[in-house]
Amino acid sequence: MKFSTLNPSTNQVIEEYSYYSLHDSKEKIFSINKGFVKWKKTNFSERSAIFYSVAQLLREKKEHFSRLMAIEMGKPLLQGIAEVEKCAATCEYYAKNAESFLQPQSIPTEAYYSGVVCNPLGTIFAIMPWNFPLWQVIRFLAPTLMAGNTAILKHAINVTGCALALEQCLYEAGLPEDVFAVVLCDHPTAESIIGMREIAAVSLTGSTRAGKRIGEIAGKHIKKCVLELGGSDAYIICADADIDYAVEQCVQSRLINTGQSCIAAKRFIVVPEIADTFTEKCTTLLSQKTYGNPLEGIYDCGPMARHDLRDELHTQVQQSVQQGAQCIIGGYIPENKGAFYPPTLLTEINENMPAYHEELFGPVATIIRAKDENHAIEIANSTSFGLGGGIFTEDRERGKYIAESLFQSGACFVNTFTKSDPRLPFGGIKESGYGRELSHFGIMEFVNSKTVWVQ
Repeated sequence: MKFSTLNPSTNQVIEEYSYYSLHDSKEKIFSINKGFVKWKKTNFSERSAIFYSVAQLLREKKEHFSRLMAIEMGKPLLQGIAEVEKCAATCEYYAKNAESFLQPQSIPTEAYYSGVVCNPLGTIFAIMPWNFPLWQVIRFLAPTLMAGNTAILKHAINVTGCALALEQCLYEAGLPEDVFAVVLCDHPTAESIIGMREIAAVSLTGSTRAGKRIGEIAGKHIKKCVLELGGSDAYIICADADIDYAVEQCVQSRLINTGQSCIAAKRFIVVPEIADTFTEKCTTLLSQKTYGNPLEGIYDCGPMARHDLRDELHTQVQQSVQQGAQCIIGGYIPENKGAFYPPTLLTEINENMPAYHEELFGPVATIIRAKDENHAIEIANSTSFGLGGGIFTEDRERGKYIAESLFQSGACFVNTFTKSDPRLPFGGIKESGYGRELSHFGIMEFVNSKTVWVQ
């Protein structure tokens, strides 16, 4: 069966591909699983040399990859280049640190020897989304392969060109072809792959709905999985915050990747003392933001990745307005072929609206008025999600306390917007998933921490 990729700016066909059959997918997995036997015996210096080469090639090809992302899912070019640079830095981070992260540990007991060694699990199946076509893959792949595992990637079909280009880049850097492979498969085939005994574990980045399904299948087969799912990140603006700076950071976070980021700022929660000023300044700044085809100019936003995603977002906006939300700017579908949606701001939000309790995966910001700071924290936590969030206050110690002790999320940033960093763990709680990526926490997800006791 064939499928096509579409340019979301023009709605024109980019390329046509064929799905792998279940048989062909399994043959590829058999090959990668055989490759694990050899790959796990390689030393860290061999693996590191390859990932240093991957980093170098990514930087050499960054304009190519940036353009490819712009064509396949609408990412603004400068953001695409930044994504490639981040991928390269992460490859270097694990090339440098993987060995020390996984060093055997001797733990004194009454035994002659007792300790822990970290062994790779086997072939890991990754199911990745379209919104950061390179970063989501490298974030998983660098620690997973550096730990001695092999991997299979099922990428989102609308970024198939990115998946295949990245695969080729890895091969050019010296990665053996039986260590990693892309499988072009549909959802039923992907679900069958999870159950194969050659698959040791699963990593999914995607929607909460997808996470529930993949978690169910992995659980049925008693397989470890890491789930990085959706988010509705709240940003609390305290009375003593630098309002201009807070507005700039909130708007920047909300519009990164045209708002299609799980850790984008989505709910701006303001206390009464600064609510009017924040709303006014936020409206002004959002009104200045531009959108358009990333190959035709420098814009703050490109198109959304697909028309159905744009239409779903617009429905959420319309339903919220029908239930009393005020649409200050944006909130309409432009008259052109692309999957564009303008930067949009909703106010007068209450808990009965989609804009309050659902993830708005696009360039739509919401302002929620709290009674006071404690109420703001309560609102921030009154969601099924728990990925990231932020607090803006001049009292850093107070902000630190709220972030550490009161904010329910996998990450909380004070006086800046939430971002991922290879040196720090990344992941969520509640319906934002479980498990961690990045840092030494990430590389430990797909190893067997084995106790060794010698009497």
